[in-house]
Amino acid sequence: MSKHYKILILGASYGSLLATKMLMGGHDVALVCLPAEADLINHEGIRVRIPVKGRDGLVEVDSRTLPGHISGLSPEAAQPADYDLIALAMQEPQYRAPGVRELVDRIAISGKPCMSIMNMPPLPYLARIPGIDANALKHCYTNPTVWQHFDPHNMTLCSPDPQAFRPPEEPTNILQVSLPTNFKVAKFGNPAFDQILADLQHDIEAARFDAGDGPIELPVKLKVHDSVFVPLAKWAMLLTGNYRCIQADEMRPIKEAVHSDLEASKAIYAWVNALCVKLGANPDDLVPFKKYANAAQGLAKPSSAARALAAGAQNIERVDLVVQTMARLKGEHSDSVDQTVKLVQSWLEKNRSKA
Repeated sequence: MSKHYKILILGASYGSLLATKMLMGGHDVALVCLPAEADLINHEGIRVRIPVKGRDGLVEVDSRTLPGHISGLSPEAAQPADYDLIALAMQEPQYRAPGVRELVDRIAISGKPCMSIMNMPPLPYLARIPGIDANALKHCYTNPTVWQHFDPHNMTLCSPDPQAFRPPEEPTNILQVSLPTNFKVAKFGNPAFDQILADLQHDIEAARFDAGDGPIELPVKLKVHDSVFVPLAKWAMLLTGNYRCIQADEMRPIKEAVHSDLEASKAIYAWVNALCVKLGANPDDLVPFKKYANAAQGLAKPSSAARALAAGAQNIERVDLVVQTMARLKGEHSDSVDQTVKLVQSWLEKNRSKA
């Protein structure tokens, strides 16, 4: 194993998947969450249920059996200076919440390396993209001032490609993985910070889990990439699937959003990827449509954004608006993306007027 790291993760839901992989690699993780969740994690740890190729059912990984140590704590108790790496695994609107907002400021001021695994790239990460004025994207964020103290060189983005959810009938320390793909993270461009990512990649790769019949390799790895554009491969998936779950009066599953009109989906996917290439991505940084369409066959629920809107959310992550704005800055537009932005906006306005 490489050097032993202490990692702070904001968000105990999706964050527990990344945490489990790091615990398997022998590193210690603290999850920032609500008091009741922290209490449960400190007493019972976390469980992640994951499908493994060639095995029936799900393999349950209990954090108490892993070499690393897990703990839960409140935002107020978290001291960024105590950690080697900080990961952001909450939804973008949540960072302005009292307690969390102050923690984010402490993280920024600490100068510690920060890895976002949000679908919505933090503003300081977009500032790392050559030729993009991050100020022109402020209106896409619930509260852009949350990000004002970050040095862009201390922020990287990890594409949250694995899909997971909390089974509603289970305690909050249980997460179920529905699509066990890899996390793809861009390097910081700082040798010391990039060494941490390389060590984590190595240790997660090398880790094995005994499911009761001997050690096995579990899916969901951390893959480190040179290009800042690699995590943006998620944009085409989000605009083709996740946001197109949102209909005028109801929500549909991701599978239906992608496969009900495959040609339309292919066209949107190609348009978003072309935008990424125009921004500076190499086509090899991006994921082919066929690979995404195959994965979408297994996504039988509406996206988290769609479910949040249906439940009355007054704010959600606006990657749709980021892509639309980026396109306009480059003199491009898509009728389909414009329609998606309009639909999301109408749901938000309806939810806000009800509230």
